[in-house]
Amino acid sequence: MRISVVICVHTEDRWDDILAAVASVREQSHPAHELLLVVDHHPALLDRLREHFRGAHAGAHAPDASATPLLIMANSGPRGLSAGRNTGIAAADGEIVAFLDDDAVAERDWLHHFAQAYTDPAVMAVGGRTEPAWASGRRPVWFPEEFDWVVGCTYRGLPPGKVRVRNVLGGNASFRRVAFDLVGGFAIGIGRDAGRRPLGCEETELCIRITRAMPDAVLLIDDRSVIHHRVPAERQRFGYFRSRAYAEGLSKALVARSVGARDGLATERRYTTRVLPAGVLRGLRDALLGRPGGAGRAGA
Repeated sequence: MRISVVICVHTEDRWDDILAAVASVREQSHPAHELLLVVDHHPALLDRLREHFRGAHAGAHAPDASATPLLIMANSGPRGLSAGRNTGIAAADGEIVAFLDDDAVAERDWLHHFAQAYTDPAVMAVGGRTEPAWASGRRPVWFPEEFDWVVGCTYRGLPPGKVRVRNVLGGNASFRRVAFDLVGGFAIGIGRDAGRRPLGCEETELCIRITRAMPDAVLLIDDRSVIHHRVPAERQRFGYFRSRAYAEGLSKALVARSVGARDGLATERRYTTRVLPAGVLRGLRDALLGRPGGAGRAGA
């Protein structure tokens, strides 16, 4: 099964992270069919990547025949993650298109478990488990696991194992190409763009469109497909936690406007009424037992 992997990049500040992400794709037990680096309106980064990878460019593979073929290209749409991903989708040649964040590394069997899931023709999307790699070396004691989505990771409240879901999470996800052929790509105007707010939810809106167009479609998360996502120091502060949560609310409003509140907020209703109250009680219990950070987690 041919799996094309797309990594969208936008800043030279993540240079080492980008190289680590590329290396993790090239070391997969199920080899990627190709790797596409999409540069988001950053000519200096585009030139630096082409120079580093010996002149690879859109339409030309890296000269090292033993390595996963590499294509480097500029985002052909407006600035932002959705347009960058759509650029990668348009250029990809695989039956499956997978996405990896530029500040994450994939474990060796990441694509292997994706490929296994797609042996079922009803499966249209597969996501995996994203573990936080805290820059400080450990989780802040006040940071609740229920909110790990704030830093782009799998959060407490998602069912374990291989399970059906409403939507996969975009930084560790894959889609069958026919789904894009049927419903189009990621919606422009939802998710990360050039603005300062850390928006999201573009993958949620896409997954809802897929299941509406194909009612029998199966969307899965297989928690054996693991990546490790770097969480820099500035994202371990409460100020970022608060701003990211607020931006998520704005993003959910855009999704609900696009696909309706019934589908657009179904998972969120369960999360708010079940997962979060349980997290508050867990934090208060920890505080009563004298465990570090319990009151802070309940408050957060």
